[in-house]
Amino acid sequence: MAKPGDGGGEREASGLPAHGARRPGGAPLPARTAAGRAAARARLRRGRPGPGERPAALPGSAPTAGAAPRPPTEPPGPGGGVAPARGRPARAFPGTPEAHPGARSDTGPTTLHPSRRTEGGSLLDVVRVAIVILDTSGRVVLWSPAAEEMLGWPSEVLVGRAVDELIPDPAQVQRTRSALQETLRRGSWNGFTEIADRDGLPVEVEARLSLLVDGDGAPYVQAALTEAAALRAVERDLAVRDALFEQSPLGIAVLDTELRYTAVNRTLAEMNGLPAEEHIGRTTGETLPERSADEITAVQRQVLATGEPVIDVTLASPSTARSGYRSISYSRMTDRSGRVLGISGTVMDVTERYRAVAKVEGARRRLSLLNEFGSRVGDLLDASMIAQELAGAVVPRLADYAGVILLQAVAHGDDLPRHGHDRRTSLLQLGVAAVQHSPAVETMLRHGARITYEEDSVYGRVLRSGVPEMLSGGNGPEELSFPGDPKVEAARELGVHSRLVVPLRARGIVIGLLVVSRAGYREGFDRDDLAFTVELADRAGSSLDNARLYARERTAALTLQRTLLPQQVPQPPGVEVAYRYVPGSSGTEVGGDWFDVIPLPGERTALVVGDVMGHGLRAAATMGRLRTAVRVLAALDLAPEVVLRHVHELADDLAQGPDEALLATCVYAVFDPARRSLTVTKAGHIPPVLVVPGADAEPARSGGPLPGGAGRVLDLPSGAPLGVGGVPFESIEMRIPDGSLLALCTDGLVESRDKDLDVGLGRLISVLEQPYASIQQACEAVLGTMEQGREPDDVALLLARLGQGRADAPTAGWTLPAEPTAVSRARRLVRGTLADWGTEELTDTAELLVSELVTNAVRYASAPIGVRLTLGDLLLVEISDPLPDPPRERHAGAGDEGGRGLELVRRLALRWGTRAEGLGKVVWFELSPGADGAAPGE
Repeated sequence: MAKPGDGGGEREASGLPAHGARRPGGAPLPARTAAGRAAARARLRRGRPGPGERPAALPGSAPTAGAAPRPPTEPPGPGGGVAPARGRPARAFPGTPEAHPGARSDTGPTTLHPSRRTEGGSLLDVVRVAIVILDTSGRVVLWSPAAEEMLGWPSEVLVGRAVDELIPDPAQVQRTRSALQETLRRGSWNGFTEIADRDGLPVEVEARLSLLVDGDGAPYVQAALTEAAALRAVERDLAVRDALFEQSPLGIAVLDTELRYTAVNRTLAEMNGLPAEEHIGRTTGETLPERSADEITAVQRQVLATGEPVIDVTLASPSTARSGYRSISYSRMTDRSGRVLGISGTVMDVTERYRAVAKVEGARRRLSLLNEFGSRVGDLLDASMIAQELAGAVVPRLADYAGVILLQAVAHGDDLPRHGHDRRTSLLQLGVAAVQHSPAVETMLRHGARITYEEDSVYGRVLRSGVPEMLSGGNGPEELSFPGDPKVEAARELGVHSRLVVPLRARGIVIGLLVVSRAGYREGFDRDDLAFTVELADRAGSSLDNARLYARERTAALTLQRTLLPQQVPQPPGVEVAYRYVPGSSGTEVGGDWFDVIPLPGERTALVVGDVMGHGLRAAATMGRLRTAVRVLAALDLAPEVVLRHVHELADDLAQGPDEALLATCVYAVFDPARRSLTVTKAGHIPPVLVVPGADAEPARSGGPLPGGAGRVLDLPSGAPLGVGGVPFESIEMRIPDGSLLALCTDGLVESRDKDLDVGLGRLISVLEQPYASIQQACEAVLGTMEQGREPDDVALLLARLGQGRADAPTAGWTLPAEPTAVSRARRLVRGTLADWGTEELTDTAELLVSELVTNAVRYASAPIGVRLTLGDLLLVEISDPLPDPPRERHAGAGDEGGRGLELVRRLALRWGTRAEGLGKVVWFELSPGADGAAPGE
């Protein structure tokens, strides 16, 4: 190695090769080709003069010969020097009056700041290490490019000069000399000192001196200089990193590109239950259980592949020492050049936060469930449906399996028991729900199963005390109901580990049990779940009790209604009747619909269908009173419109209460088979439908098939509903072909919410026009066409096939003039006819009563008198006249010659009565062939 020169900076003086020197043989010497070094030197030399220009002197030195001094205020040219960056002129090298001949011509400081980082560089660009070689006297032998960048002094200026000249503080100079001697003596030294940069500002550096010996044994000192400020910043960053990494309450991990741990802190090691050193070199799948590792590994791969960070993903903690919930965040790491190094992640234990949020969310879901359950059962009045809704509401949101057990009295609408529950209490499981279905589930939760239990079991205790119980783990399943219960074994097979048995209460009485269970990996029930289930059960208990009360009232109303409806519907001569009564659905109360078939004298039949507005017991009771009134008035053989008028006049007495008016509709029809006439009137009711068979249809016979035919709605005066008034009742009379089918019904059959009444009547006609094997089958067909969307009202349907009277029933009739001779002639005709019919035992009585009635007709009437005899089971005698006023019975005195005719009729006839017919009236009486002419009681 060449020895130092005598103070000059030239490379020739220092023995160093000059720029552009070549190796022996013409090969150039290796240049300083490091990218960072070349760039730094280029930046340092941006102010160097161009070719042909003399280098400028160091600041403060005399100008060299022939060099024109540059004005201080002259701005730098495109290739000129850079103005001092620190706001003051750069000074000359200490102790040098003139610039060194080889000094650089730039007068400005270096544009590199010590703290500036080079983009894409490494840590050495932040903490630069400058190498300086000194001889034993402290003169610069080698000034590295890093030293040039750090302090701004070019090597051409410093090589050969004493390093003491760069130290402004005399005390520091003395320390530097002492450090140099100690290095020569001991081989190394390190410490801090200050060196002036090219701007004259002191730069604190950390120096590490080392003794070097060349091949000839000459000693040199190598000084490794590092900026103290940058070094302290790095040390501070490392200290902060160590504090954050090791002392952080968060788990921190660093993984390479193969997703293997390169570093983990103590917090994460404790979270994973594995020492930190056992993480290094292993993947997440090798350190955590498989179920948790799969989720985390998927997130790590996503972050490594895409570079998109994943922040605050909550996962269940693995089954390690610290179970609960974790929040994981991962981001990709790259170096300063953009090369992917791996990923870093933080793990935070958020168990408390998760549970707090879950608690709030659970409370919100529970409130939502309560509201939803209330809306779902608010309009239900069926205990079985409410029980099923309750079971379905808690599965799967609250439990995996649910069963609702009710007292039989609640299910059937009976009174609640007044005594305590014991093992004889009848329980039914009416609501079940499960997250899955299997034979074990069917065994544990069978709909409609009868539940038995021991008095000291969980079921028995909860039923008696009304205190809910929470069972978890292996505590209690065996004593749930009774020893050996197959439901308990089925629950064990399904993995049930937590169970709540909660009473269903109403009016302070336990009316059933709600049993909910959890199985599998689901967490067991806690106190909040128990409190919520109790609240839900209390609401359900109120709804169930309302359903029980409704069922009891509805059962009573149905019982009353069925009692008030006809128990046995007669089949009068000439009429074949079929009927159906369908109570409203369980969502509504029983209505006041009714029908009736009333036999009238002369083998005539009254057909009645009516509907009382309203529902419930009061409507049913009103219906009963109304039906009784119609039946009594019909027995008087009054005209149909007269019957309805009288019923309307009784409206105030038949109303449901003093503050409620009677409002009912009714249709009343009377069929006379002998005359084949039908008289119909209605009071605001659905009009009847008449189906007439075709001309080629076979003669009608009772019990035979219905041939079908052409149907139509009878056009009747509407009439106001009973209780309204203001509209007179009118009837129409028509001739009916043999075998015609008359249909009377209530509005529940043909009305719907979204369709007109004509649509329902048209559907009824289309059904009745079809042929059927019997009239009963026609009834079923009509009911089968009811729309599902119809109003849930009662339905009363009455079908009557109208035909001739008894084929073998003899009938005889005459018309007599209103003269006195009509009486004797009537007696002769009656005597002869009864003799021909073989009923001579009735001759005397019939002749006597006919004589009295014809006499009254001759006395008061002025038109022909009709006499008709009909022999069936009874002998019916009818006397008609054009006088509309009915006869009045009076009691004759002992001396009176008349006034005993109607009294004789009353005494000797089995029954008698009068009815209006046309413009006149008919007085009739009946005699029994086996009565020997004696009146009842005689």
